[in-house]
Amino acid sequence: MKLTLLVPNLLWPDPQQPEIYHDLQLPSVTTLLSKSQKSTHPPQDIEAWLCTAFDIPKQSGNWPVAPILLKNNAPGLMKTDQEFWMRADPVHLRIEQNHIMLADHQAFQISESESASIMTDLNHYLKNDDLEFNLLKPEQWYVRLPKAPEILTHTLSEVTCKNINHYLPAGTASAKWLKIFNEIQMLLHEHPVNLARESRGELPVNSVWFWGGGTMPHSIRSPFTHIWSQHDLTQSLATASSTSHAALPEHPEKWLQTSLTGHHLVLLNDLHGKAKYRDAYHWRERLKYLDTHWFHPILTALENKAVEQLTITVLSDLGTQDFNLTRSSLWKVWLRPKPLTSFMSHYL
Repeated sequence: MKLTLLVPNLLWPDPQQPEIYHDLQLPSVTTLLSKSQKSTHPPQDIEAWLCTAFDIPKQSGNWPVAPILLKNNAPGLMKTDQEFWMRADPVHLRIEQNHIMLADHQAFQISESESASIMTDLNHYLKNDDLEFNLLKPEQWYVRLPKAPEILTHTLSEVTCKNINHYLPAGTASAKWLKIFNEIQMLLHEHPVNLARESRGELPVNSVWFWGGGTMPHSIRSPFTHIWSQHDLTQSLATASSTSHAALPEHPEKWLQTSLTGHHLVLLNDLHGKAKYRDAYHWRERLKYLDTHWFHPILTALENKAVEQLTITVLSDLGTQDFNLTRSSLWKVWLRPKPLTSFMSHYL
């Protein structure tokens, strides 16, 4: 079996905080990384990496995430594959000095009734802009447009916990979309849903983030034979490419001991949100769990030839790193395990 392990934020996102690794014992992951052949590439978020892996091109500079997800999760909403859809997710914006910071649904909870109430008003007040908002999940909103807008957007995962001033829509139609963006914020500022949320001490949902627009790609080709993940886009891509897929195995040891063949993709997304929100304690605790319950069984499987080739892909705002190993890589006794801090210096 060939195994690609995709692990966003395996490394802490701030190289100026090496103390984050203090007294962090990770024997399996450090062994695997230290004995690998490493290559470094420009930064990619999860959506960009997945679209690239499945040979999906950008459409007018945007990754067409929205139609791919809708095709899998709500095909009844799409009348034809030529319809243009875009994500319009609920977010919380907070002003900090001259910055406007964005928090996604990981920082707050929103109910289906709250989302539906807001969406009803958005559709009423923005009907002259030819926008049709649709609710798929309380934290996952979509908008249908009569044609592709001439704007360049950034994925929600790329902008979460960052200053949005650097990521606002660009392009020939950017002025129109900035106007829509501001109108939505004014509507939500005094919206009854948010007044009620604030009275309960909850974060208001005071904006939406437009991203991931496009039409359904003509073809989606998978380089993998099996995919294991709880991630929405990964599952949707697997379905669209007719690739075998399932949730992450509950017990990786048993899964790795079966006679698996082909090229498997495993997405371990446990660390991503914790790193984004700089939740150092829970990031460390989860990393220790992954070292014991995932990296150790994978190391054993590599030693026992159950895994013939392993690639660990680490995503970060600072860069993308691929760590490639075979069983013979473990024989390199002169390559002793190094602490995780040593791998942060390899970023671009």
